[in-house]
This record gives sequence, C-alpha cells and structure tokens, in this order.
Amino acid sequence: MATKTNTLATQSDEAPADDGFTGDVRDDQTFGQAVRAYFRRVRGGDMGSLPAVLGLIVLFVVFGLANDRFLSALNLANLITQAGAICVLAMGLVFVLLLGDIDLSAGVAGGVSACVMGLTVVNVGWPWWAAMLAGIACGAVIGLAIGMLRARLGIPSFVVTLAFFLGLQGVTLKLIGEGGSVRVDDPVIRGLTISNLPVTVGWSIAFVVVIGFGALEILQYRRKTALDLAHPPLGVVLARVSAVAVVVLGVTFVLSLDRSVGRGAEIRGIPYVLPLILVLLIALTVVLKRTAYGRHIYAVGGNAEAARRAGISVERIRVSVFIVCSSLAALSGIIAASYAGKVSASSGAGNTLLYAVGAAVIGGTSLFGGKGRALDAVIGGVVVATIANGLGLLNQSSYINFLVTGGVLLLAASVDAISRRRRSSTGLS
Repeated sequence: MATKTNTLATQSDEAPADDGFTGDVRDDQTFGQAVRAYFRRVRGGDMGSLPAVLGLIVLFVVFGLANDRFLSALNLANLITQAGAICVLAMGLVFVLLLGDIDLSAGVAGGVSACVMGLTVVNVGWPWWAAMLAGIACGAVIGLAIGMLRARLGIPSFVVTLAFFLGLQGVTLKLIGEGGSVRVDDPVIRGLTISNLPVTVGWSIAFVVVIGFGALEILQYRRKTALDLAHPPLGVVLARVSAVAVVVLGVTFVLSLDRSVGRGAEIRGIPYVLPLILVLLIALTVVLKRTAYGRHIYAVGGNAEAARRAGISVERIRVSVFIVCSSLAALSGIIAASYAGKVSASSGAGNTLLYAVGAAVIGGTSLFGGKGRALDAVIGGVVVATIANGLGLLNQSSYINFLVTGGVLLLAASVDAISRRRRSSTGLS
C-alpha cells in the first residue's frame, strides 16, 4: 500500500495540475533553471501572451524597416490613441470569454452609450462627468438585460447578443436619425484622445508605476520567502521589474519628444488615454487575480458544474460579467467618440466588435473559457492597431488590412486550440 502511495506521489510531482503556481519554485532553483522550466511549459502548451508579444516585435521590426515614419514619436502617439478604444472593449470582452460566452453586441452597445453621452452634453447641457456616467450606466443596463436573458432563461449568448446587436442599431438610429450625427465638442471628453499630459506629469507617473511595481514584486517575494511558500527566483523577479521599467520609461521618453510637424507649437507628452488604459488594466487585473469574485469567474469558466457544487452562484457571475463587459464597452464607445469628434448612427458597428474579439484572442485569452487576463486584451489591441497603422503608412488597400488581421486572428485561434490540446496531453489542464 505504501509503495502505491509513493508511486502516485511521484507521478503527481512529474505532471502537476495547472493551479496557477506551476511557475513558482523554491530558493534552490537558479535563474537558468527557472528559464528552462518556463520553456518546458511553453512546449507543453502553456504559452500565454508569448505569441502575441513575439508577433508585436516582428510587426514593429517589419513596419519600422518598411517606413521610417512608423517609429516616429508622432506615429507612436497616434498608434496608442488608435488602440485605446479597442483595448478597453477587449478588456470587457475578456470577462465574458472567460466563461466561454461571447457578446456580439458589445460594439453597438458602446455606440448607443456614446450616443446617450453626446445627447446629454449637447441637448440637455449636462457636465462632462455626468454625461459620461449616464453613458456608462446605459451600458450597464444593457449588460444586465443580456446577462439576465443568458443566465435565467438559458438562451445561448450568441443568440441573445446577436439580437441585441441588431436591436441596438435601431436604438441609435432612433436617437440620432438616419444619416445624422452628434458632435462631441466638450473639451474634457475630446481631450481624452487629442490632448496630452504635461511632460513632467508623464515622467512622474512613469516613475510611480515602475517603483510601485518593483516594490510590490519585491514585497511579494520577501513575504513568500518568509512563509516558505513557493515563489520564483529573485533573478526572475528582477527580470520582470527590469522589463516593465524598460517599456514604461522607453514609451515615456519617446512620447516626451516634440512630435509637431513644421514650425507650429510643440506637441509633447503622453496622450490622456494611455493613463486611463493603465488604470483600467491595474484595476481589472486586481479584480481577476486578487479577489474572490475574480477567482469565482475562473472557476465558473473552468467548470461551471463544479463551481456550482462548491457554492458559487453561477447565475450571478454570468450576469455580472455581461454588466462589466457592456460598461467597459460604453467607455470604449466614449473614447471612440472622443477620437472621431462625433457620434453617428454607425458608431460601434462594422468591424469594431470583430477587432476587439480578435484583440482578446490574439493576446492569449482562450475561446474555451477559464483562461485569460486583462493584459491579454491590451497586448492584442496593440497588435490589431499596429497592423492597421502600419499598413496605412504603406498605402496598402483596405482589403489587405482585413486579410492580414483575419489571418492573424485565425493563427491565434489555432495556437489556442493546439496549446489546449498539448496541455491536456501533458497533464497541465
């Protein structure tokens, strides 16, 4: 009997379950061993955002060599602004995708919410903050209705959100009128995408982010060491902090350069939309990784029946993720309206949703549920925006953009399916 127990223990050590701690090690593992262990996990199918990051590097190299303007401060600022609405919408979709559901109405929900925001500013005369709250509240109500139909009646999310996708376009037409539009002239709302932080403020935020991230990583490492818990080696922690510092300070440096064209006024600083995305990324990451609510989302996405038997209210979780998704879709619609300077009957329609879903999947969020992060949406959103931006600078036809983006999405979905299969075969899922 003892021999059988030891055998089972040995097998368990060789193929641990993917419980979120498989990358953690003890002090006796070196940095090199940790790196080799990471590549073993990658070969086993646990790839995360690695394909998207590598793809983004390739895109930057290719477009940078093909056109000198791509890596200019002006174009990089435009790229960040273009990616803003996509990243926010994709972050909302991550919550729904984590449950294995889909929200086809997220794009047009953002359009309706932006329409409400625009009308309350122009026609009613509300201040910008009240109008934005009204738009986000509109999105939350839409998400509540979708979630109730999905959770209480059991209607597939594809059918429910497809119906809302069609119906909400009619709502926008009713509010604005066919062919009409509402101009967004409020300086604060417009400033989200066309104005920049002062250079000193931008550098201050950058240093706060780097120092804060580094302090949290070191404190977490020391806490786990003191409690003799599994943890990555110190070299891995320092490598993470260094990577974040290089990216944050590098982006801040480039955006602090003068990017004005000609002899006009200087244009410097970080666009306001970037700190907004950063705040959302941090907040949503904390919600998903550090709260009971976030753990319940992963539990329901991994196995809804097991989560129900564990005492988790699956219906409430399912309703809540649609509310979160539509609320963030509303904010995305407001950002898009700020960039365009108006809200029209076609706002949020067309390829808006497809780009956002593509961004989430390209970043590493699984279509099968239970796997994904807010960071995946941001990385994928930058990839999608980079493709459109780079091909635009090369004066390529629109059909090339669709073909390339569709190909990248298909590749990302294929990687997700293959990785899932490999994780199953190696006992990691």
